[in-house]
Amino acid sequence: MVAEPLIDLAALGTPERTWARWRHRRPELSLTGWRHLIVVAPHPDDEVLGVGGLIALARSRGLPVTVVTVTDGEASHPGSPTCSPSELGDLRVQESRRAAKELNVDAPIRLGIGDGRVAADEAAVTDALSAILTRCGHTGAWCATTWRRDGHPDHEAVGRATAAACAGTATRLLEFPVRMWHWATPEHPVVPASRARTLTLPGSAVDAKVRALAQFRSQILPMSDDPADQPILSPTVLDRFTGNTETFFV
Repeated sequence: MVAEPLIDLAALGTPERTWARWRHRRPELSLTGWRHLIVVAPHPDDEVLGVGGLIALARSRGLPVTVVTVTDGEASHPGSPTCSPSELGDLRVQESRRAAKELNVDAPIRLGIGDGRVAADEAAVTDALSAILTRCGHTGAWCATTWRRDGHPDHEAVGRATAAACAGTATRLLEFPVRMWHWATPEHPVVPASRARTLTLPGSAVDAKVRALAQFRSQILPMSDDPADQPILSPTVLDRFTGNTETFFV
């Protein structure tokens, strides 16, 4: 079930300063003993929004990182007069590849599930991820994916599929919020504060993440003056993801 209705990202949402105080009170996430990081993103850009700093930090420590994008993100601008869904999907795939270079990782593995249709194809996603984790997952491997209560149906379906895939391997599950920062508050009963861990990022990882986010021009800049082409990631939204911490549920 979706934790909250689909939200209006044009609204301001919960102020970043409110979450910043909450994040800094969480225990620190330790990377001790990690041997591999697998990141599963519902759409191109979720891997950078939620985990870009962790990816950069892991790579700086010599850890292998495998990124998987479940959809190509072709439904981000419905009704766009500038890009058809297939054109937008191609554009977002290229943006994701450029972002991966900024984070020093290989281009994401694409599952090609329809944007907005992950729940309908959840079993297929689980099977595909199980195959990937069979190759990559082992003792010391962690798999980061969107939180199963994040408030977006694709995010939640990917979270469920990834949790099911991890359950069949030695890979440990790590969940990260994306939409939660907007609709929830620290006191919201669905927010699992006891499971939250904060990762404090060095400046080099923050810089790499900011450069990677800048590659998603289709999401942070208007594609035209038409209302259907307006940015998905406003400056207010981006502000939640460009600080020196990232948050995970363990």
